[in-house]
Amino acid sequence: MIEKIFKYDIVIFTFSIFISLPFSAQHFEPAGIKAFKTQEKIRFDGILDEPVWQKVTHISNFTQRELDFGKPVTERTEVAVIYNNNTIYFGIWCYQKDRSKIVAKNMEWDFNYRTDDNFQILIGPFNDNRNGYLFIINPNGARADIQINNGNVNEDWNGVWDVKTSITSKGWFAEVYIPYSTLQFKNDRILSWAINFERDIAFENEQALWQGWSRDYSIYDMVNAGTLSGIKNITYAQRFELKPFLLSGWHYKKAEDDKYPQKYGADLNVNLTPTLKLNLTSFTDFAQVEVDRIAVNLSRFSIYYPEKRQFFLEGYDFFEFYLGERNQGFYTREIGLEDGIQVPIIAGARLFGKIGRKNIGFLNIQEASKDAVPTTNNTVFRYKQDIGKQSYIGAIFTSKINNTASSQLFGLDGAYQTSEFLNDKNLVVSGKISTSTESFTLQKNALTYRLSVDYPNDLIDNFMALGSMQKEFNPELGYIRRTNYDSYSWYFRITPRALSRYGVKQLLLKPWGFTLYNTHSTGEMESFSNETRPLGAVFNTGERFEFNLIQNFDRLDKVFELTSEVSIPAGKYWMYNYELQFETYNARRIWISLLYNTGGFYSGKIKTFESELGINVNKHLNLTENYSLNEVNLLQGKVVTHEIASYLNYTFNPNLNLSFFAQFNSLDELMIWNFRLHWIPKVGSDFYLVYNIGYGDSIKRIDYLKPQTTAAVAKLVYRFTF
Repeated sequence: MIEKIFKYDIVIFTFSIFISLPFSAQHFEPAGIKAFKTQEKIRFDGILDEPVWQKVTHISNFTQRELDFGKPVTERTEVAVIYNNNTIYFGIWCYQKDRSKIVAKNMEWDFNYRTDDNFQILIGPFNDNRNGYLFIINPNGARADIQINNGNVNEDWNGVWDVKTSITSKGWFAEVYIPYSTLQFKNDRILSWAINFERDIAFENEQALWQGWSRDYSIYDMVNAGTLSGIKNITYAQRFELKPFLLSGWHYKKAEDDKYPQKYGADLNVNLTPTLKLNLTSFTDFAQVEVDRIAVNLSRFSIYYPEKRQFFLEGYDFFEFYLGERNQGFYTREIGLEDGIQVPIIAGARLFGKIGRKNIGFLNIQEASKDAVPTTNNTVFRYKQDIGKQSYIGAIFTSKINNTASSQLFGLDGAYQTSEFLNDKNLVVSGKISTSTESFTLQKNALTYRLSVDYPNDLIDNFMALGSMQKEFNPELGYIRRTNYDSYSWYFRITPRALSRYGVKQLLLKPWGFTLYNTHSTGEMESFSNETRPLGAVFNTGERFEFNLIQNFDRLDKVFELTSEVSIPAGKYWMYNYELQFETYNARRIWISLLYNTGGFYSGKIKTFESELGINVNKHLNLTENYSLNEVNLLQGKVVTHEIASYLNYTFNPNLNLSFFAQFNSLDELMIWNFRLHWIPKVGSDFYLVYNIGYGDSIKRIDYLKPQTTAAVAKLVYRFTF
């Protein structure tokens, strides 16, 4: 059966490539921009009235990717680059004929840039077609930043940089300041960096790029960037960055004595070379990190929670080793956390960066003991060798050792990647294999592998993969959602640009997408998910909808305890559902997203309703409300769940922000309120005031004046460079 499916899949895969040929994107050669060195003092105010901004070369040849592909940007857009011994500056002119059409709803750091007018700066200091930094601004001076590695994005990274903006009757304008210490780059006398720019005009739903405007690519694709030249004789003025912290707090838990934690510690970042960075940390504390959203989980698998701790986020992709099927060879949340409880970190070190074409990531962290958890050492080494223009081979080693256990992971991987397949199409072929050990001793049935081929392009997106994980594979520093399986996946999507006369931007069609799991030790089918999207579209106005037909199979080998009162017997279950999704354009002041799913659920039926409402009051105040309802009717009983998540964000200015997050989960009888004040006294330094309230005994008998837990923390992190 599987062989027949994959033979058919290969035919479809080949056919999809050739039917996309007539729609090949325009081919173009990268262009260049030259940076101008100046000793002139820059008034960092976003007005761009210094003489140097007038005499330096401006580029203005931006081309639309959306909506009118290949046509010039509708609003005049210019960029210029200057630098001195310590800093690179970007001058940005975003002219707008009608100032009232400027959309700028946000002002905070890490704002939702996809819903605003914005300007994006892509810098690839390695010029290796793989690694880079993306800096994003909006007319209010809001900032967001992303680290990029081979098209993968790390949106949680925060660099040290700043922007000032101004809005006039002619449009909006910006000065962006990026110190060299924020970047990693080759130590050459004359530098050549990859560079690209993008302007998004929300009112027009328009996206324009300087280079790489093909719809098969995005600004994340470093290989299509232009060239920044003219930078000479620079190096880091400061090689060391010291970030000590002070923390004071109060913690209350019902039936326990109050606690008053007082903590201090520090991070030291050392630029060993312009391309290699060392992070040192001691007595690390993560009190300022926002709380996780604990979603209702009606599956028999655990929920994956992303990393939010800043120490682990910079250079995150230098350590990544994805095993497929949502499994991770290395999962940073296994460090400093045990069963959701924070474990003290005594000290740690991270080394990451490039040496020539070698990508290196090394980590060693020592955890302190806490209660029944012994002191533990965690080690990770990741290596990737660049091959050709975009490909690589690599290896990983992880180890978690304490006085009760010792677990290791050894793995190899590689990928052939090109954006020149059939002249200008993307193609990725990858593979990896790994094994886990105990006390460095190989175990039986502890191997996993995965092979995949991906053709991710605008008209056709076709992905195929097969993998296997044996029963005893269990790296303690990884995230394993499921094990003991053989998996087969195929996702075939076609998104033609059709029906434009009716205001349709793009059809969203999925003839077929499935994942099949067989139990590895028996060969018997365990799970099967199949989805078809016969109808879906994105409109020129930004609205979108989908209609999906979904088929699932699940084999339960033991009783599945859905709740404390309802259990589903072991057995084989086929489930058939249909789903409707609708979403208005998120750039509007008020927007909404809706999902309705109904059909089978094990021995009975389920109805799921999910909604999200966003309200932009003004650039200071934004609110988002989420509500989800599940109504499950089984032979074994009825389960109704409610989930509410409320976000309120008030931004006084780009460096001072107050947020409120409240969540309610009826399945887990959980209610948490989180208040957080974040002040940036200077870029790179932070002050947090965090207040958490938790309820958990019984939501039905909740007493709002008597929470189960209460915690208040004030934390100051201050940055010194030398």
